[in-house]
Amino acid sequence: MSKKIASARITEKSSKLLQELNNSLPFDKILYKEDIEGSIAHAFMLSEQGIISKEDYKEINRGLNEILEEIESGEFKLNGDDEDIHMAIEGRLTEKIGDAGKRLHTARSRNDQVALDFRLYVQKNTKKIAKLLLKNIETLINLAKDNTSTLLPGMTHLQHAQPINFGYHLMAYASMFKRDYERFISSFHRNNLSPIGCAALAGTPHPINREITSSKLGFKEPTLNCLDTVSDRDFALEVLFNISTMLMHISRFSEEIILWSSSEFKFITLSDRHATGSSIMPQKKNPDIPELLRAKTGRANGNLIALLTVMKGLPLAYNKDMQEDKEGVFDSIKTALLSLEVLEEMVSQMKVNRQNMEKACMIGHLSATDLADYLVKEIGIAFRDAYHITGGVVNLAENKGLDISELSLEDLQSVDSRIGESVIELLDNRASMNARNSEGGTSSARTKEQIEKMSLWIELQKEEI
Repeated sequence: MSKKIASARITEKSSKLLQELNNSLPFDKILYKEDIEGSIAHAFMLSEQGIISKEDYKEINRGLNEILEEIESGEFKLNGDDEDIHMAIEGRLTEKIGDAGKRLHTARSRNDQVALDFRLYVQKNTKKIAKLLLKNIETLINLAKDNTSTLLPGMTHLQHAQPINFGYHLMAYASMFKRDYERFISSFHRNNLSPIGCAALAGTPHPINREITSSKLGFKEPTLNCLDTVSDRDFALEVLFNISTMLMHISRFSEEIILWSSSEFKFITLSDRHATGSSIMPQKKNPDIPELLRAKTGRANGNLIALLTVMKGLPLAYNKDMQEDKEGVFDSIKTALLSLEVLEEMVSQMKVNRQNMEKACMIGHLSATDLADYLVKEIGIAFRDAYHITGGVVNLAENKGLDISELSLEDLQSVDSRIGESVIELLDNRASMNARNSEGGTSSARTKEQIEKMSLWIELQKEEI
């Protein structure tokens, strides 16, 4: 086209530098489906309201569907001199169907059009991410089911603390991902409102019906205030925050997988499909996938901070600054989807080395707290005194080169003669793990209870999503 379709006021040809700075088509072309979907719904509403003729709607609908096919087949190349995807599609539509195409933009602005396309994209991908989170939770649950009796040293400060079971540890990450899922679903419902019909900022004098487009596009209802709507990017900020938080959880899990797969731990073995070798050291098997997943958090955090910074000083309503809202969101969503897919595949195929986990429980006197609790409950010693007596027992075990659970009754009574024979059984690591039977605790029974509750919750989500 010799003249841009959105340049009525401008009489001089744009500077090449302006065109380069202003051109968003290289990245917003990803929204072509949403733009066509929104335009068809808008045209349908215009025809229902008598604003355009039924014949024009039919031509617009036909033309837009043909353009969709052209884009997906590669016939229509989205690399022309149009400044964005919206103008590219509208220009092509007018080329194909003539004056009917020029009527499509009646009662809308690029401001509400952009807001619609972007919101549709975020909403669709929010559900995709949520579904992948459920799949990851299921994978963790299945692995946890097989390991409710597998002893693992529970840690604080990365130091051995108390015996837990591996299934319990996995359910901690399942709980994190559950919160992530709930954040995405909450955002989906909160932002499931239609922007189209708000026009530039103040609505339109045309007799439109926003309920029609809202319903046709799958939104709950139209947005309340048009001034807010065209300048709102909270939905984009929310998905960026949700992704950053989720990737932070994935990063924490990845860090543990990296540690567990090391020679020092040997708690798990990654599939060869999910590890790489070294270019110089033939014996190496590197955990590249969890390392890369760990790094993705920084990328997502940067995208969140970038958009927060773009939005922080903008007056109402739309400002061109907001063109910078998309690339970070596109990148974070792509990163989130890939990260969840590869994490689930890696975890489902990794081998658990149970013997090494249980062997590690003999380091660090994991049942020491059980001795202190015994002294309080069975003998009536004040906890702080029991704490110091237990410290003496630990020192004795250290001097003997033994774990506290390996000490004899004679050894224990040499520190405090009030210690009875029943404590020997309590200091066994498996008994210690199962003694923590309070709600939410690590006992095998409580871990199975957590698995059952989470499994029931997942089934409910599948019915809704």
